[in-house]
Amino acid sequence: MERLDHLEHLDKQLVDELAQVARETVRDELREQTRRQRRTATLYAASGAVALYAGAALALAVGLALAIGLPGWAAALITAAILGVAAYALREAARPSASRPTPERAAEPAAKHHAGTAPAGAVAGAPHSPVPPVPPAPPTVGTHRPERGEGTGPTA
Repeated sequence: MERLDHLEHLDKQLVDELAQVARETVRDELREQTRRQRRTATLYAASGAVALYAGAALALAVGLALAIGLPGWAAALITAAILGVAAYALREAARPSASRPTPERAAEPAAKHHAGTAPAGAVAGAPHSPVPPVPPAPPTVGTHRPERGEGTGPTA
């Protein structure tokens, strides 16, 4: 029994040492990945700033070119309108449209179908078919119904 107790102590030391090595290895790897990602993020930020200045220079060039034949205020107004149209076109290109199904839109009809509730006015088994109108009161038994052409009002 004493030999087993001694081995348990060795096993605990070995497990602790392996855990320490694993922690250090993971920490070093994460540190390296973080350093690479930080460098990449810095380069993306710098490229975005340079692109912003390039766009501003292009807008200035367009405005100055228009100012050759127009007053300065008109050239600036036209340049602003061109930039506004470009911004609107980019925003619309980024938006999902009805013609391009997105994963969220594709999941909506399936979710409604599986929910077990039919939309208002739909008949079970026939999607999107209207339900015929229900009469306000059930017909009573034994009442006379006028035939077509028979008048319902007083006769003269």
